[in-house]
This record gives sequence, C-alpha cells and structure tokens, in this order.
Amino acid sequence: MALIVQKYGGTSVADAGRIKNVARRIAQVKDKGDQVVVVVSAMGDTTDELIKLAYQINDRPDERELDVLLSTGEIVSSTLLAMALEAMGYEAISLSGAQAGIRTDATYSRARIMRVDPERIVKELDKGNIVIVAGFQGITDEMDITTLGRGGSDTTAVALAASLGAGVCQIYTDVEGVYTADPRLVPEAQKLPEIGYEEMLELATYGARVMHPRAVELGELFNVPVLVASSFSDNPGTLIHGGVSMEVRNKVRGIAHDLDVAKITVVGVPDRPGTAASIFESLAKANISIDTIVQNASINNITDLTFTVARSQLRKAMEVAKPIAESIGARECVSDSRLGKVSIIGTGMQNTPGFAARMFRALSEHGINIQLITTSEIRITCIIDEARVKDAVRALHRAFELEKEG
Repeated sequence: MALIVQKYGGTSVADAGRIKNVARRIAQVKDKGDQVVVVVSAMGDTTDELIKLAYQINDRPDERELDVLLSTGEIVSSTLLAMALEAMGYEAISLSGAQAGIRTDATYSRARIMRVDPERIVKELDKGNIVIVAGFQGITDEMDITTLGRGGSDTTAVALAASLGAGVCQIYTDVEGVYTADPRLVPEAQKLPEIGYEEMLELATYGARVMHPRAVELGELFNVPVLVASSFSDNPGTLIHGGVSMEVRNKVRGIAHDLDVAKITVVGVPDRPGTAASIFESLAKANISIDTIVQNASINNITDLTFTVARSQLRKAMEVAKPIAESIGARECVSDSRLGKVSIIGTGMQNTPGFAARMFRALSEHGINIQLITTSEIRITCIIDEARVKDAVRALHRAFELEKEG
C-alpha cells in the first residue's frame, strides 16, 4: 500500500461535472489499495472574483481580512469534492489548511510554510478516509489564516508529500506536462518527459505557470519527485526530479515568458555608499520582491538605478521608493508597467559560449529591442516591450530548434 499525494488545479474543479471527474480519478487510486491525500485549488476563477469583490468594497482592503476571504475558495472546492466521493460510496473528509497542520509565518498574501504538523491527516488516513485538503492556505501560531500566494496549492501539495513521506507528488492541471514553450503561443512546442529541479525552477520562476517556483524548491530540498500531468486525459506527463540523464544537459530546454513585469527607475541617484541599500532595505521591509536590478555607470558621481517588480506590487513599490528617492537627493522616480520578459533556460548553457549571442541575434532579426538583461548560470532573460513577448517566444523557439526536442 502506497501513500499518494495529488493536487488538482482550479480548472480541474471548475464546475460540478469536473469535480465528479476528479472524484472518479481519485476513486481509481483508492481502489488499488493506496492511501490518498488530495490538495485542491479554488474552483475556476473564484480567487479572481473574490479579489474583485473585495476591491469593490474597499480599494485598500486589510491584508488579514483579504486572506480570510480568499481562503474560502479552496474550502468550497474541498468540501464539494469530499461530497462527490461520498456520493460514490467512498469515505472522505475535507480539511482546511489549519486543520491539516499547515503552519506559516504572518506575511499575509505571501505566507511561507514554517512547518507541517500532519497528525490529523495521518489519523484520518488510518480510519480509511480519503483526505481532501484545501490548498493555498495555512495558519499562524496566533491562529490567523494566511494564504501562500498565487500557485500556493502546488506548494501545499509538495509540503504535504514531504511531511508524509510520499514517494511522489502528482500535480494535475489543464496541460499534459511541461513543454519547451507555452503551446498556446508555440503550437510546435514539445512536451518534456522529464526535467531536473534546477531547470524547472528557472522555468517556473521566469514565467512557466505549470508549476509554482516554491513548490519546485520544496521538491528539490526534500527530494520529492513531482509528476505534472493533465486531469482531462491519461497521457503521460512530465516527471520533475533530480536524476535527469546527462544527455539532456547539452542545450536550451525551454523558453519561459512573463507579462507580470513592471519597471521602476530612480533617476539621478548620487553615487555614494549606502544609497542602494536605503532603497532596497525599505522595499524589503514592505515585503516587495525585486527581480532584475541594473545600475548605470556613474557620470559626475550621478547614476540611474533600475529594478523590476510584479505589476501587482508596482503601486506599493512606488509609494516606498519615491520618498526614499527624495531623501537621498535623486532627481525623480518613474515607472513603466508595459513590459514583459522572455528567457532561455538549460543546463547546457553552463560554461558553453554562444547562447547569448544567438538569443540576441534572434531578437534583433525580429526588430525586438532589449531594455534589460539578467542571467544565471543556466538562464538568460531579456526585458522587452510586452507587445513583442509573443513574437520573441516564437523566434527563440525556432532559433534554438526546440521543436526537435526528443
């Protein structure tokens, strides 16, 4: 008897028919004699609808109250799924994140899991129950409800798989696995049968929505293999794990893109020790995550400092950055939210020349201007105009011949 942890995304439980379909899939696993823990997201666009409703009531809703509101979406889908299983004759119980032992810090809307206390889950499994856990949420030591941020149900599932000692965490969504690029933009994109944690983390961090980056990090940290597959078919998915063959380390594996990019430039910054620290320390205290940072060469001891944030954090970031810019004597603080980023990712890029030149040439040939560049050992990312992101993804997919993957 094995312990199986599964996660079903919002599209997989978007309505009554799909919830019943998921219940049938879970029942097939239970019928094999395995114990089953299932993590679910909110139905369809429920989270977006709740956010919209909150802002209709209050244009600056309290973060604690907003988390309590958003946590209800997963409660609805978990209880309905338990009801569907009960209607089929299976014993099932739904648990909130708090009941499942998901303990987090107190960073509302972006909470991090501090520990998992799975005693209640184990007790229910021992009773023979299928356990349905509301994803995306947890509770602080002060008993306040928190949410984990977008894609947080993935993180919940991998955390539970690690704490329960499951052999694999199965993530079911509306796509059949991890592709060389978004197949909605590149029809010839190829599904990868397997991929390493390192490459998957870069793909997820820089735009591939199929997996949440924090879930990949947890998988790597606790060596939990993660299978990404579709809940609408039985086709093989993509296995994310640490034992990928060296033969796949010889080239770019995928193209990631992201439209959730905003740029802030602090213009005319006095070039002296401590100015950058004063800006980024203040942003960190406001729980604002920074991505790309670029500082121009100093001319007459004056420079420009540019960094990017998620669009959802632009207003808050500007509210923090503007007063700091004034206090350090900068000329002005300006922003641009009409940006996107495109990345090439692959372990084969390590210590191998030519990938950057090939990427820049492909973008140049399509008249795509690069505003900022950031890199890691296995990734090159270009910040460009959001209107050209789709063109860039297609151009790079062709330039690196990813349609020939496998």
